[in-house]
Amino acid sequence: MADLLWYQYALIGLIFTWSGFVRTSLGFGGAVLSLPFLLLILDEPVVFLPIIAIQLLIFSSWIAWRGHRQARAAENDAQRADGNIDWRYLWRALKVMIVPKLIGVVGLLTLPGNIMSIIIFAIVLIYGTSYLLNKPFRSRGKVVDCTLLGLGGYVSGTSLIGAPLIVAVFASHVAKHQLRDTLFVLWFILVAIKMVSFLIAGVDLQLVHQLWLLPCALLGHLLGERAHRFMLDAGGEFFFRVLGGVLIVVSILGLIVGAG
Repeated sequence: MADLLWYQYALIGLIFTWSGFVRTSLGFGGAVLSLPFLLLILDEPVVFLPIIAIQLLIFSSWIAWRGHRQARAAENDAQRADGNIDWRYLWRALKVMIVPKLIGVVGLLTLPGNIMSIIIFAIVLIYGTSYLLNKPFRSRGKVVDCTLLGLGGYVSGTSLIGAPLIVAVFASHVAKHQLRDTLFVLWFILVAIKMVSFLIAGVDLQLVHQLWLLPCALLGHLLGERAHRFMLDAGGEFFFRVLGGVLIVVSILGLIVGAG
């Protein structure tokens, strides 16, 4: 990013602020809702993915830890007993996702990337529409959920944009007050695996640019915390409709990029 103009740096800073806001308010979308805009400035994903990954590791661990402390201090006995993370479903999902994740990391392609992207975003579009209409899709068996989690794990291994597919399944099985923090623990595990692949491949982690982009993401994070509390207080129906709307936006962006 050494040869960019000043306004391009300014736009990148704004996009990373947006990334932090989306990631914290919804629990996902920091990469998939920012990467398409970043690539319009510099069409080199390998430049931005390490920056996004490091930020996700920092903020996911921070938010999950804060959520744990708040859950322990909660006055509601039921919420304290549940905690802020659904560990049981998290480990169940990881058992399904870990092998496709590793396959994606080592780059063993099962389908052409553009075809897989179109299939995934089309499925996510269906899920998002169901949440927006307050008629969430419920799988009557494990086959569909396992298929979607497996695809999400694979895409997460090849890039960092598998979140919408994974969220669509998690939102059907994890309680609303646990959803965001459970997802952040999952992202931490998946991104840690991805970071190992970056280190092995000798990818530049862009640590110098992280010095000024991390404060941008922090600003978005602080704004996202307020938005998240507002959505939780507004009730489950509002929360899932917002979730559905974001999934639809993500899907449309993904289909446009895939078609291009």
